[in-house]
Amino acid sequence: MVDLTNYLWIAWLVVILVCVIIELLSLEFTFLMLAFGSLGGLAAELLGMPWWLQIIIASVLAVLLILTIRPLLLRVMRRDADPTPSNVAALIGLRGRVLSSIGDLGGLVKLANGETWTARLDPGMPPLVIAIDEHVTVTRIEGSTAIVVPTERNIV
Repeated sequence: MVDLTNYLWIAWLVVILVCVIIELLSLEFTFLMLAFGSLGGLAAELLGMPWWLQIIIASVLAVLLILTIRPLLLRVMRRDADPTPSNVAALIGLRGRVLSSIGDLGGLVKLANGETWTARLDPGMPPLVIAIDEHVTVTRIEGSTAIVVPTERNIV
């Protein structure tokens, strides 16, 4: 019968390769740290250590790298990042004009960026109907619906 522990180095290489491929797709440094931990497991295998010790070494090394090196790498990578909100985050606080009155069933709003969204009144507001051409402010986005509150008419 073949002893599979003689071929653990192949398993370590496969784990390292898979982690590196996933890291190239995610770019969050988590799988890179797991790959380096697995590299420690491979080194333990090449030094002839038992399989359970290889797993412990790989796990401890990966956790230490995730807790120490990964935050530093993320900080360096994001140092020059653009702080401007984008996507849904950019819509929060945006003002708009009501196109179809907003009542219990919702309505339509044209936002300042030119997009038209379905809209509902923020649940924290007392029940009311916002008439056409009134101005609103987006407080949050739920799915494809803008949750809005009324703003003063003179603020655009």
